[in-house]
Amino acid sequence: MKKQFFLFFLLLHFVANAQRFDDYFDDKTLRLDYIFAGNHENQQAFLGDKIQLDKWHGRVDNLSVTPIQGNGQIRVYSTANNQLIYVLPFGSLFQEWLTLEDAKKQFKSFENSFLIPFPKEPIRVDITFFTADRQEQIVSQQFIDPKDILIRKAKDVNNPYEIVHHSKVKNPIKIALVAEGYTEAELDLFMKYAHKTVENLFKHQVFKKYQDYFEIVAVKTVSKQSGISIPSKNIWLNTAVQSNFDTFYSERYLTTLHTKLLHTQLENIPYQHIIILANTDFYGGGGILNSYSLTTTKNKEFAPVVVHEFGHSFAGLADEYFYEEDVFENKAILSVEPWEKNITSLVDFSSKWKYLLSDKMPVPTPYSTYKQGVIGAFEGLKGNGLYIPTLTCRMKINNTKDFCPVCSNAIEEMILFYTTNQTK
Repeated sequence: MKKQFFLFFLLLHFVANAQRFDDYFDDKTLRLDYIFAGNHENQQAFLGDKIQLDKWHGRVDNLSVTPIQGNGQIRVYSTANNQLIYVLPFGSLFQEWLTLEDAKKQFKSFENSFLIPFPKEPIRVDITFFTADRQEQIVSQQFIDPKDILIRKAKDVNNPYEIVHHSKVKNPIKIALVAEGYTEAELDLFMKYAHKTVENLFKHQVFKKYQDYFEIVAVKTVSKQSGISIPSKNIWLNTAVQSNFDTFYSERYLTTLHTKLLHTQLENIPYQHIIILANTDFYGGGGILNSYSLTTTKNKEFAPVVVHEFGHSFAGLADEYFYEEDVFENKAILSVEPWEKNITSLVDFSSKWKYLLSDKMPVPTPYSTYKQGVIGAFEGLKGNGLYIPTLTCRMKINNTKDFCPVCSNAIEEMILFYTTNQTK
């Protein structure tokens, strides 16, 4: 009954915030390429290229609302009436870097690219960052005229692609699987892992339930060299999206700093979300909300990791594993709840998954009381002030079959957000 009420509330929320796509947008995409720059004290975002793509592949409902906050948001306003007409939450490597000691010593810049529906009339675009205690600041404000002659029109598809999973709805959630570190001679191997990605994604109950709402394409981006760059081993390769391990000196953190290159590889291909499949058996990966997820294919843990990383990039789920010494500070801000749906500081636990707990469940929940499938509020790491729903979830460990109910609910909420008002 609680789950039914949860879903009913979501549908009411999204319908109540309905806005007609055609009132403000054409069926095209505007890609905005930014540079995020600064240090711990001062941050700014600078708009660079503006590219028009031939079709819009994102959501067409629930345009001015979002179910999660993210570490930042891109907000689009009509300049005619100052109305918010589109919002997208995001994460970024720049904001991750800001949490490190290095950001207190020097300035740095990072690329970021965003897709928004192409406006019919002039718009204002704000980039907003959120601090750890959820205070917001506008770091960029740009006025864009859709008739600007300097908006480049992308007319060609740069890379061949195949549909590896068909949808059965009018406006599905579109995912591009991108080959990274595969030479032209290895593209058949990439396609093998593309099909495995689809298979593994839909083994998870929440994705299987809504598999008709996804369209997935495999993009055959060719790398000049086979494999992935590993700086700690002095291996630097020329690959399709220039990814590398050792991000922020964390050995297994695999990312690309070249988001503009990534999106250029995908011009006029049907996508909104990106999963990059890396040709290596070295363990690692990364996932950034509404940017991309990146996973190694030849490692024995490929199957669980590719879905784990997509949990980050698609639904904004937090890691549920923590280490005594980590690149990032995994600590609670005692005055607020973190925005991620699957971790809590217990400041406002009722806004998280308290409704899933039995009346007799102690909070915090001792590890000694844990049983398979039980939902509680377990300490993530002694002294970090963060609590997690279970000890067996896709966002915590690889050797489990599925997401826990809390993470499944968060993913389902995101799927409904993208597909409410869609019909088979």
